[in-house]
Amino acid sequence: MSSENERSVESGEPEQLALIRETVRKAKVPRAKPRTWRGAALAKELPVARVVVNKGSLHLDQFFDYAVPEELDEVARPGVRVRVRFGAGAHQVKNGRREGGRLIDGFLVERRATSDYSGPLAALADVVSPEPVLGPELLGLARAVADRYAGSLADVLQLAVPPRSARAEGRPSPEPLPPPPAPEPGTWTRYERGPAFLDSLARGGAPRAVWNALPGPHWAEEIARAVAATLASGRGALVVVPDGRAAGRVDAALTAVLGEGRHALLTAEAGPEKRYAQWLAVRRGAVRAVVGTRAAMFAPVRDLGLVVIWDDGDGSHSELHAPQPHAREVLLLRAAHDRCGFLLGSTSCTVEAAQLVESGWAKALAAGREQVRRAAPLIRTVGDGELARDEAARAARLPSLAWQTVREGLKTGPVLVQVPRRGYVPRLACERCRTPARCRHCAGPLEAPEQQELHCGWCGRGAADWHCVECGSTRLRAQVVGARRTAEELGRAFPAVPVRTSGRDHVLDSVPGRPALVVSTPGAEPVAEGGYAAALLLDGWAMLGRPDLRAGEEALRRWIDAASLVRGQPDGGTVVVVAEPTLRPVQALVRWDPVGHAQRELAERAELGFPPVSRMAAVTGPPEAVEGFLAGAGLPADAEVLGPVPLSVVRPGGPRRPGDPPPGEQWERALVRVPPGSGAALAAALKQARAGRLARGGGDPVRIRVDPPDIG
Repeated sequence: MSSENERSVESGEPEQLALIRETVRKAKVPRAKPRTWRGAALAKELPVARVVVNKGSLHLDQFFDYAVPEELDEVARPGVRVRVRFGAGAHQVKNGRREGGRLIDGFLVERRATSDYSGPLAALADVVSPEPVLGPELLGLARAVADRYAGSLADVLQLAVPPRSARAEGRPSPEPLPPPPAPEPGTWTRYERGPAFLDSLARGGAPRAVWNALPGPHWAEEIARAVAATLASGRGALVVVPDGRAAGRVDAALTAVLGEGRHALLTAEAGPEKRYAQWLAVRRGAVRAVVGTRAAMFAPVRDLGLVVIWDDGDGSHSELHAPQPHAREVLLLRAAHDRCGFLLGSTSCTVEAAQLVESGWAKALAAGREQVRRAAPLIRTVGDGELARDEAARAARLPSLAWQTVREGLKTGPVLVQVPRRGYVPRLACERCRTPARCRHCAGPLEAPEQQELHCGWCGRGAADWHCVECGSTRLRAQVVGARRTAEELGRAFPAVPVRTSGRDHVLDSVPGRPALVVSTPGAEPVAEGGYAAALLLDGWAMLGRPDLRAGEEALRRWIDAASLVRGQPDGGTVVVVAEPTLRPVQALVRWDPVGHAQRELAERAELGFPPVSRMAAVTGPPEAVEGFLAGAGLPADAEVLGPVPLSVVRPGGPRRPGDPPPGEQWERALVRVPPGSGAALAAALKQARAGRLARGGGDPVRIRVDPPDIG
C-alpha cells in the first residue's frame, strides 16, 4: 500500500472503500460455462437427442445420445448446433445424470423417445443457435463421403458446414425469385447434342454428360445457360470450379444470363461472414443456384437438378483436409443420390471422364471436327533434333520458330509464354544426355540460382568440377528455366514491348488486347481481351518427364488450357510447343484430340490395373507402423499390396507439400489395390483397422488416403 493510501485510510475516509465494493458488485459477472442441468426436468416428448460430436477420431465415428432439458426443448431441433460435455466416465454420475467431461461442439441430428444406451445420459449443455444448418440430405451426403474415403463423419461435416457467424444468422435472407424462362441455346448450338441437353434440363430431366468444351471464352456463358435451364424447371443447380478466377467468370456469366439475386458465390475471398450469409441463403431456399470453389461441393441446394464441375483434372479440386475428398467424386455421389443432372466440362479430358463415358454412365457432349478446326489455333512443334541444329536455340533457349512466332504475334496482339515454373534456374542436367546433375556427396540436385556458382541444393557443397557420370560431358543445361528468367530474356530481345508475369505470387486475371509479352506459369495464365495472337509452350519435356502416372495427361491439360486462350486458326492464332513431336501428348495437342488421348490412357491403365480402373489407397508412415498396420488390417481377399517403398526425406527448413512426412524422418508408403467393385470393402477395412489402432494406443502415425492423386 502506498503512503498516500495509508493517509487516506487513517484520515477516516471509508466511503472510498464502499464505493469500490459497490462498483465491483455492479460489474458484469463473466458468463459461466453451460450447466450440467443437475436435477432439471427433461423434455416431456422425445427427451433424447442424438448428436454427432466434433471429434474426428475414427474410433469415435458414431452418434451419441444426450438428454434434452425441458428448458432447451423448443430450440433443440434436428440440424442445430449444440454444445455437449464429452469424455465423462461411467463413475461420474450424480442424481441419475452423467456429469463432467469437457465442452465440445456438435450437431443435433435426431430427437428420439428412448436411447439405445442403457446407462445414464449427460444433458445437452447448450444450443448454440436455433438455426438448422444440417439437413438430412447433407447428413446423408457427408456419411457417404466419409465411407468412401475411409474417414469420419465429423471431419466431413467440418468441410461441409462453414463456421457460424451470429450477425449473418441474425439477418433475414431475401425472398426467393420465381423461376426464370428457359434460355436460348446460344453457343451450345456448336455442339451436336448441346441444344438437346439444355432442353432436357428445362423439362425437368436429369441428363448426364462429359462435355469437351471448345477453346475460347464461351465456356462460362455455356455453363450459365445450363444453370438457367435447370432453374427454369423449378430446381436448383450447383457449379464447382477450381479457383476464384474461374468462379468470377461464371459469376459474371450467371449475372448476365439470370440477372441479380438468383445465384450465390461461395469462395474464400468473400470472407467468413459474407460467405456464411450466402450459404444460409442457399440453405433457406432463397437462392437456388450456387457457384464456388471446392468447398461449395457440399452446398445445401434445395431440389437439386444439376451439378457441374469444370476442369476436373485441376489439383485444386482435391481437398487437403481429412478425409481429402475430390470434388468430382462428391458431385458424382450427389448426382446418384439426388438423381439429378450431371455435367463434367473441360477443354481437355481426364481418364476418369473417359471412363464415365465408356461405362455408359454419361454421354459424350462434343463438337464436330469442323467446329474444332475453326475454334482451335494452329499448333506447331519443335523437337530436340531441331533445337540441336538451331543456333538461336543454343544461345537463348528459344528456337528460331519461336522467335518468328513471337514477332508475328506482337504485330496484332499479346503473346503468351508458358514456363513450367517461376523464378530462375532451379535444377540442372547434362546438356548431352539429359541426366540430372547430382551431388557426389549426398546425391542431391545441383543448382545455380541467380547465375551463382554451382552447388548442391541439399548439403550446400560446391561442385565446380562436376562431370556427367553417364557420358562424361562437363556441359550443363537448365532442366526448367523459370518465368522470371524467361521474362528477362524476352525483355532484352524485345525492348520496346512490355513484359508482364503471372505466377503464384501475383496472378493476373486479364490483360489488354494490346501487343505485350505475358510470361506465366501453368494455371496462372490471364485472359487476353480478344484472345492471344500466339503462345509459346516452353520446356515441354520437363513437364512430360515427371515421375508420375498422370504426367502425360497433366502436361496435355496444361497445354490445352493455355492454347484455348489463343485466337482460332482462321484469325491467325498460332501455338508453338517445345517438346518431342512424336510423343503421344504432343500428337494429341497437334490434332486437338484430348478425348482420344484419355481413351488410350484408360485402355493402358485397364491392362496394368491402375486407377481409375482399379481402386487404390496409400498407407504411409514409419516403416514399423506401416508393417504393423498392413499385417493387422483385414483387407479384402482380392487386395494387392504394392511396396512399401521409402519416401524422400524432407530436410528441416525445406519446402513441404501436403502429405509429406515430418522433416528428417524416414517414412514409407505402401499402395493397396483392389479391382472394380471392391472399393467400398477396401475403405471399410482400412477405416476399421485404423480405428482399432487408435482405440488401443491413442496416437497413430499411419496416414491413409483413398484414391491418392499422385502415386508416382
